[in-house]
Amino acid sequence: MPDSPIRIAMWSGPRNISTAMMRSFGNRPDTFVCDEPLYAHYLNETRLPHPGMEETIASQPTDWREVVDWLTGPIPGAGGKSVWYQKHMTHHMLPQIELDWLKQLTNCFLIREPREMITSLIQFIPQPTLEDTGVPQQARLYDWVCQNVNDNPPVVDSKDVLLDPPGVLSKLCDAVGIAFTDAMLNWPPGIRDTDGVWAKHWYKKVEPTTGFGTYKPKDDEVPQSLLGLLDECNALYEKMAARRLRVSEG
Repeated sequence: MPDSPIRIAMWSGPRNISTAMMRSFGNRPDTFVCDEPLYAHYLNETRLPHPGMEETIASQPTDWREVVDWLTGPIPGAGGKSVWYQKHMTHHMLPQIELDWLKQLTNCFLIREPREMITSLIQFIPQPTLEDTGVPQQARLYDWVCQNVNDNPPVVDSKDVLLDPPGVLSKLCDAVGIAFTDAMLNWPPGIRDTDGVWAKHWYKKVEPTTGFGTYKPKDDEVPQSLLGLLDECNALYEKMAARRLRVSEG
């Protein structure tokens, strides 16, 4: 058990395996998880018509400072948890949110190959902007963390996780200073008390799962109108992917 609490902030963009990763860590006996704690702030500021928008806004603090105080405070709940896994969406980090509090966290980055991400995203947003992808926000956070917190923060690619869950998760656990456990590979189906109120809108595919799915390559083509967006995302993704955790590393 770590000598002091470890707060793992996992920064992901949309259309990734972020909820499955939260399930994985949530099945550890030493870990408390929280689900997108800045979502209400994001919706309150942007007023984007997400499913369950008003319910989400009512379910969490809308002041990012209040959220930050909670995220950097004691680990919630009983049972002497020593790890706090925080599932974050990079696009929730609006420009007005200061970043110094990230120095109190173990920041990790969950990435996905842009072509696969974009062809999934356009099922929900037909003409996404660069900001809709979450990739530039993720890249900015990555650069800030490298410059101010840790010059080599853990980066995991969702494809790598799905191809070898125990191998990649073991590497990730080593990188954040906790022991890997097989409990991270399987979990009970269903919704959790720790899931956001938006789970009924967004977690239909995750709800029945009991482990990581098998990686299935997507051969969908990015529409011609979005090839420029793909190029922009690829340039940012490749910089982070070059430093991702690989099982073949010594």
